[in-house]
Amino acid sequence: MSLVLVTGSAFANFNNQNAPFKKGVSKAIVNTDKNATKKLWESTPEGIKFKKWEASPAGKKVYAGEAKIRKSLKEFTNMEAAVTSLSLPPGSKLGYGVMVRIKGEEYILAFGPDSKNEFKQLRTLKVNDKIVIRSRSVSHAPKYAFPIIAGDQIERDNKLLYKRPPNKGGC
Repeated sequence: MSLVLVTGSAFANFNNQNAPFKKGVSKAIVNTDKNATKKLWESTPEGIKFKKWEASPAGKKVYAGEAKIRKSLKEFTNMEAAVTSLSLPPGSKLGYGVMVRIKGEEYILAFGPDSKNEFKQLRTLKVNDKIVIRSRSVSHAPKYAFPIIAGDQIERDNKLLYKRPPNKGGC
């Protein structure tokens, strides 16, 4: 009986010691799977359409807008903006958001669905208001002629209007 316990304990320790190695291998496999999945998607009609959009003047304009703010996003620093519209482009399905101008470019500043009326302070914004945006991400879609900034933190007149709550169960 004690031999079984010792052998079982040694086997358990061996498995725990190999756990980081297995995680590294599985991470490489996941990245390979992602790349393969992306290549497969790029050959679909939707993927082909997206690649054509990226190469079009509209797609290049969106990517140029992203490039203008990339450093601020990466470093999570303040971006001064002016509100240009209190509504998003017609047909958008991004939830609550406004249009802003940063460094001479137009952007969609999106916050997501307003399920808990959490954007009450943001609804006090007016066209031409000067705000300070902090964000970690920007996205794009062929449906929209503007880069889409995720609003993580918004200030007006040095007063915090909105701060995105941390992800539940995340870091």
